[in-house]
Amino acid sequence: MTIQALAKVNLGLRVLYRRPDNFHELRTVFQTISLADRLELEYRRRGGPSVELTCDRADLAGPENLAAQAAQRLLELTGSKGRVRLHLEKRIPVGAGLGGGSSDAAAVLRALGALLRPAVPREALFRLAGELGSDVPFFLVGGRALGLGRGTEVYPLADAGERWLVVVAPGILVSTAEAYRRLSPNLTTDAWNDKIDRFCSSVCVTEQGPAGGLAQDLRAGLGNDFEPVVFRMHPELETLKARLKRCGARPALLCGSGSAVFGLFADRRQAVRAHDSLDLEDGQCFVVKTVSRASYDARWRKWLKGPQPAG
Repeated sequence: MTIQALAKVNLGLRVLYRRPDNFHELRTVFQTISLADRLELEYRRRGGPSVELTCDRADLAGPENLAAQAAQRLLELTGSKGRVRLHLEKRIPVGAGLGGGSSDAAAVLRALGALLRPAVPREALFRLAGELGSDVPFFLVGGRALGLGRGTEVYPLADAGERWLVVVAPGILVSTAEAYRRLSPNLTTDAWNDKIDRFCSSVCVTEQGPAGGLAQDLRAGLGNDFEPVVFRMHPELETLKARLKRCGARPALLCGSGSAVFGLFADRRQAVRAHDSLDLEDGQCFVVKTVSRASYDARWRKWLKGPQPAG
């Protein structure tokens, strides 16, 4: 089976407080975009249990890759004695806040879960996804969704019209652990109560009526709590955001805890013009579009149609 693992952006991200389990309580709106990794998966019923993962980036190959871990955990969960071979072609920048590793893992869960006999129930896939990583459950849903808790509680939101984005991934590595460490001292009870009110209000604005959805996102601006601390660590990222806004992006935001920055544009022509004007010295820049849940599901129906376990 050959499938794609789509990236995501966070249309808003609020960090409330550190939980007893040492994760942080979040409020976010996820959105899948057309930027994607390519994944080839082969499953044979005999010869295992074993998982082999190769990648066009040698540093990402092997059993430590989250996609390989997803396959291994699924074999263990089901007691399968099968053999899984994975080949991953990376296009989503690594460590940029775009969810590439999480999406790869979710794609393996969904594809391999369909190939196993009996097929793995959706509820079991969600439980395993939450154990693998905070963003992984979202990629079993796709489209546009509300993320609560540490991000593993996912609630689908209404699909919206297609929108175009410019995603800029500079050659900068942002430590998520360090970003959380610097953010934590600023999290207070008063602050997170207010954040919940403002976040809920903004999400409601984006969901109103036929004119709602992503068109309203241009005005709502849910914000990203990581921006102040990450921009202090890497001022060049704030400069990138400002350049996207000058090009007409509404909104422009940091992706997760970074280092990628994205801008949402009114149409493809405006996005292409912004892309061409950035002229980066280092890093990658993509013109992509949002992918609705209906389109996401249609892609998966096409990928899952007809494959049969070999061997």
